[in-house]
Amino acid sequence: MAEDESKRDSIKMSTEGCRINNGFVQNEDNLEQDPDPGSSADSLQHGAVGVTGSGEPDFQGVQPYAGMPKEVLFQFSGQARYRVPREVLFWLTVASVLVLIGITIAIIIISPKCLDWWQEGPMYQIYPRSFKDSNKDGNGDLKGIQDKLDYITTLNAKTIWITSFYKSSLKDFRYGIDDFQEIDPIFGTMKDFENLVAAIHNKGLKLIIDFIPNHTSDKHDWFQLSRTRTGKYTDYYIWHDCTRENGTTIPPNNWLSVYGNSSWDFDDVRNQCYFHQFTKEQPDLNFRNPAVQAEIKEIIQFWLAKGVDGFSFDAVKFLLEAKHLRDEIQVNKTQLPDTVTQYSELYHDFTTTQVGMHDIVQSFRQTMDQYSREPGRYRFMGIKTYPESIDRTMLYYGLPFIQEADFPFNSYLTTLDTLSGNKVYEVITSWMENMPEGKWPNWMIGGPDSSRLTSRFGREYVNVMNMLLFTLPGTPITYYGEELGMENILAPNLNESYDMNTLLSKSPMQWENSSNAGFSEASHIWLPISSDYHTVNVEDSAKLKMNPKGICNKRKQNLRIIFDAEYKISIIWNKNLKYIYTKMNGLKASIKKILILDDKTKFRHKRYKSNLAIACKIKTDTEVSMRCIRMTQHAIFLNKGEGLILQHNTKKLLHHQTAFKDRCFVSNQACYSRVLGILHTMC
Repeated sequence: MAEDESKRDSIKMSTEGCRINNGFVQNEDNLEQDPDPGSSADSLQHGAVGVTGSGEPDFQGVQPYAGMPKEVLFQFSGQARYRVPREVLFWLTVASVLVLIGITIAIIIISPKCLDWWQEGPMYQIYPRSFKDSNKDGNGDLKGIQDKLDYITTLNAKTIWITSFYKSSLKDFRYGIDDFQEIDPIFGTMKDFENLVAAIHNKGLKLIIDFIPNHTSDKHDWFQLSRTRTGKYTDYYIWHDCTRENGTTIPPNNWLSVYGNSSWDFDDVRNQCYFHQFTKEQPDLNFRNPAVQAEIKEIIQFWLAKGVDGFSFDAVKFLLEAKHLRDEIQVNKTQLPDTVTQYSELYHDFTTTQVGMHDIVQSFRQTMDQYSREPGRYRFMGIKTYPESIDRTMLYYGLPFIQEADFPFNSYLTTLDTLSGNKVYEVITSWMENMPEGKWPNWMIGGPDSSRLTSRFGREYVNVMNMLLFTLPGTPITYYGEELGMENILAPNLNESYDMNTLLSKSPMQWENSSNAGFSEASHIWLPISSDYHTVNVEDSAKLKMNPKGICNKRKQNLRIIFDAEYKISIIWNKNLKYIYTKMNGLKASIKKILILDDKTKFRHKRYKSNLAIACKIKTDTEVSMRCIRMTQHAIFLNKGEGLILQHNTKKLLHHQTAFKDRCFVSNQACYSRVLGILHTMC
């Protein structure tokens, strides 16, 4: 009975006016006070919630308090004055996130693309046999290049381009390769090459090398096996039956070698003729054979694995020939066929740039891309093109969605034999106007297969052409010695099978005013030194503030700064015999001009309606010092072959002016927004 009474008392307390606290004590003093007898059963004391007969809590009249249960919290959270601010804050947060994402995407779209290593600085091309001899045998070598890396870095070069050094029988300037995976002993060993690659990379430089996949030497193992029809090598080269009469070969057609005469030569072992686009010691590979393409891919992979950063592919337009072997058309149709012996006397529609050639080049690109996946290790691909039409040259850039070369090497300036503003204007505008959108230009004024700049134009143009080279948009390429103004040598007398005309620009590098110009300590060197080495050499150029026959150190530093600047547009004028080249620096909104003039000239500002302030500052020039008295308020006086760079302050971007709207070449670089504080391409 006592237990039953206790249960009834407990039930009575829970139904007759007990207070529900839910674990939160509002005021301990109130717990000692009796409830007010006059209050109703469902009233709340000190925030307590009564219990209705239905068992559901009644929250009407309840005010929010700390520690309230979730039922009470949900009751208040659904009210408009709490719900609306919460929803507004939520959607504001969502909108802010979306806006930030949109701004980020927009900035990415309009921001300039970061330049890759092959775009950031000049390339320095080296003919290794003539650069530096380290073992006193009279021939330049790989160790010699390594010894002179510090000098190359002073030129601000970012990339070293070394021409062919493969094992060779020395035909056609080492381009008849006996083994593509061996170093010719003249240049050193494979260990020397590996050390050179490591030293180049330690200097923060990159290395590209020559590769001519079109042909090999007739001493190559592949050719020897092909002559005997051994296994897969039987069709590694282009063989065809030909007729022999009285010891004379009658070729299958009239195709000619680049060096003249028939491009077919009879082989006594195989009793067939093999095809060669160059000398008879350089048989052409058969690129219609998949096994040959696989071999070339393996060679590319071999050198990439050695750490090479890129290739210059040469003679690629000769990779394929027409299958039908029909005669090529004569330029002069009235000429007797038997007298057609020179390469220029035929249209080479069946032996160059055949259908499928670009597919092979694209396969080279794909192989190199496999080694470009590692961040910072992009592999560069350049194509050396023989003089041909500008539209064909531009095809080597590839198609919008199919990449080939990063750029075909631009050798058009090296083909000029006389210099004038008109000719320079035509060469530069031709490249810039035909280059596919978004691609990168490059410029070179010399090379191993062209005459030296000094010998073509005269010494007075050396400085101004180097100034032009380093201030054009794109990558400048300097052939060793051009920075000094080295000239051609006289034709040497050698016992080797060389085209003497292309030897003239390959004389040894002139390092100092001493025996053999510091190139070698040998008693005999492979080519003679140019006679001007006493005054044109690296040592004297470094000592003198200005070398009249070269580029002074100060000016080289200025050109380096100018090249490193972010240029947005370039505008080219052609006026009489003057060549005026204008660039805008989008970061500082300043104008820089280069003037190349053929004769003593007064350049008048007002003649060129650029709306620029007449007042300007000379940034750098080609003379010892540009005399202030030669620069007046309205004109600048210049002598033959002089050039300078001026800076004009301007508030309005030049390409926004009507006068120059259609004469701008816009590069993929940036302008600066002072409002947003970002670089952008929407100039």
